[in-house]
Amino acid sequence: MSRTTAHTEVVQRQFGEQASAYLSSAVHAQGTEFALLQAELAGHSDARLLDLGCGAGHVSFHVAPLVAEVVAYDLSQQMLDVVAAAAVERGLNNIVTERGAAERLPFADASFDFVFSRYSAHHWSDLGLALREVRRVLKPGGVAAFVDVMSPGSPLLDTYLQSVEVLRDTSHVRDYSAGEWLAQVSEAGLYTRSHTRQRLRLEYTSWVERMRTPEAMRAAIRQLQQAMGEEVRQYYQIEADGSFSTDVLVLWAER
Repeated sequence: MSRTTAHTEVVQRQFGEQASAYLSSAVHAQGTEFALLQAELAGHSDARLLDLGCGAGHVSFHVAPLVAEVVAYDLSQQMLDVVAAAAVERGLNNIVTERGAAERLPFADASFDFVFSRYSAHHWSDLGLALREVRRVLKPGGVAAFVDVMSPGSPLLDTYLQSVEVLRDTSHVRDYSAGEWLAQVSEAGLYTRSHTRQRLRLEYTSWVERMRTPEAMRAAIRQLQQAMGEEVRQYYQIEADGSFSTDVLVLWAER
């Protein structure tokens, strides 16, 4: 079994059973970046947009009224089923779902005006390959937006972040630093228009329950939080109940 296949199965197992929890998750349903994504689409009512790693479909729901077609694309069929049902409920009949991996997009070259991806890239087994696929399916002049948890870059803060992430969710691959994102986007042949940092507070209980993190892993997260030095606790604003804050990157790129 290849490493990619094995990881693919982990992703599907992790997200299949809790798809509906992501639809109702406040973290996923709310965010200042939705307004930024919507503003980018003004005057593009004829556009075709790919929601890459759509999860429960929050990006798709926010942008569908503004464009001609949205393709909600994800590895988890259960997530896609949730998206399709919610789209019908909301009267968004221009959302279509398609299943697959970010590294192998089943779409023709230059077939999308926009590619938006939110809280998905940290699950991809090969960020560079996925970004090259994004470039391939974008039309010349097309725009991509990526929103994801970001590593601060410092080795100590990075090691802590990746540790709690993988303890919480075994399908986690990596939260990349801004520098890593910029290099990978450039190597993929895309031009970075802008990148900004936001701060996201994660309430501990809902954070682990959403992913159905096993009790042993939850205990390990709490022990690790308490064992780390003051620099880590201050940076992530770790609270007594385990809630904390992390960095989020919003990156705009063009083909």
